Amino acid sequence: MIGRWAAAAISAWTIVALHSVATVPAAAAQTPAPATASRMLVMPFETASREARSYWLGEGSAVILSDSLLALGLPVMRRDERLHSFDLLRVPAITGLSHATIIRVGQVVGASHVIVGNFTLTGDTLTVRARAIVLDTGLAVPEIVESGPLADIFDIYDRVAVRLVPGSSTPAVQLEASHPPILAFEQFIKGLIAEAPETRLTFLNEALKLAPGLQRARLAAWDVHNDLGDHERALAAVQDVPAGHRLYRRAHFLASVSLLELKRYDEAFDELTRLYEQEKDSTLLNNMGVIQLRRPQGAPGGRAVSYFNEAAGLEGVDSYFNLGYAYWLDGDAAAAVWWLREAVRRNAADHAAHYVLGVALGATGSATEAAREKDLARRLSSTYEGWDTRSPPVPRGLERVRMDFGLPDALRIENVIDAGQRDQRQLASFHLDAGRRAYETEHDAEAISALQRAIYLSPYDHEAHLLLGRIYLRGGRVGDAIDALKISIWSNDSVAARLALADAFERVKLIDEARSEVQNVLSRDASNVEAGQRLDRLEGR
Repeated sequence: MIGRWAAAAISAWTIVALHSVATVPAAAAQTPAPATASRMLVMPFETASREARSYWLGEGSAVILSDSLLALGLPVMRRDERLHSFDLLRVPAITGLSHATIIRVGQVVGASHVIVGNFTLTGDTLTVRARAIVLDTGLAVPEIVESGPLADIFDIYDRVAVRLVPGSSTPAVQLEASHPPILAFEQFIKGLIAEAPETRLTFLNEALKLAPGLQRARLAAWDVHNDLGDHERALAAVQDVPAGHRLYRRAHFLASVSLLELKRYDEAFDELTRLYEQEKDSTLLNNMGVIQLRRPQGAPGGRAVSYFNEAAGLEGVDSYFNLGYAYWLDGDAAAAVWWLREAVRRNAADHAAHYVLGVALGATGSATEAAREKDLARRLSSTYEGWDTRSPPVPRGLERVRMDFGLPDALRIENVIDAGQRDQRQLASFHLDAGRRAYETEHDAEAISALQRAIYLSPYDHEAHLLLGRIYLRGGRVGDAIDALKISIWSNDSVAARLALADAFERVKLIDEARSEVQNVLSRDASNVEAGQRLDRLEGR
């Protein structure tokens, strides 16, 4: 059966587009496949239909096709990884995004191809159209079309997957075995996309009733209970995932989080230790450090700073913050300053890191720099108003539990940039110039990468933050733009940054804030035409 599908009309464009993620027969391949395969990002499918019976098929299509591609041996981003990456980028994980936005997201998260598509449901006939976009060229390969009875939905998407992966030798029975019963799967998807927690749980419980082996539904139920703060039920939801299942480690990691929230620290620590002995992961080390901070003094295990230190050595922005914070709680202000500087290098908008860094700098005698860091923290968040009068000025409980367990490096926060012994100012200038050129030619993914490197080397470069803010605005990431522009203004209060920030505020309907930024510009330059026109428009709202 697979051979017949694969022998169908497969265009040369499809072969060229996917040669980097599949083994292509020698007779068909014109270009040798690279040694390493890149990951594919499958987006939810679109439809013009407003039928109630088909609303779940958009997300369902992405999940089914991802499962089929995974069964064919393709490296594909799973749904939780897709949502995590979109959340990091503050892009809504919804249908209807432009191809330009999808391409930018795919490039940032390290995908080589994005699969987009749509479906129509006429009576009981499902017609699916899918297309691969090659991210390094932006080329969209010819559309694949498959149709059949809705009851054969898995078979339809299996055929699409096989046509996307020419030369596959996976038997049909193996593909079919990778899918759950259709009725259970429909309830599962409805549980994923429902908005009300109670509705989500109703669908997920029905899915498990129809298919007790659908372990993904147990993990989805954990998410709902955890969000509700019902950690006992969250723990119970994942305890039945059997050993040997591909989700076993993830389930036990989630169980450790529930145990931590329930203050059953010994059990949580033991669970994390077992997982770490099986396979190293910086998230496990980080959460072990969190437990050690929360346990009573004298509890078994090492010091919290030891776990955070090892986690930071592997990777992890939150681990850098936690390490600096733990050193501060241990009374080592100098070490706290070192690691908190690393945290803000990697995430300049981390207001808590700026504030704790400011307190630690004050303790080491750097009063001016300390005041600047705390001022920036307050600009980024109102949380820290009045904290200077508290005793102690940095409370306990700021440590961060990490949830990015098992994610590929490409989906974690920015990689560490090794400047070596080179002059950091020259290198920062080089990256700023590269970012400026990429910004001007609208190569936004390239510009973001270069500007983040410039900011890593020179955290308060006002132009780098201004350009980054403008790029985020252009890409619809307004929250990120506001943070970047606030830092730019704090670093060097420029008219350009004020006007850009006014634009950002106006986009999210913060009209008073937008008006304040424009009035600030006009107070310095009453003849500024752009500011005057913007104020006139804002006054009418």
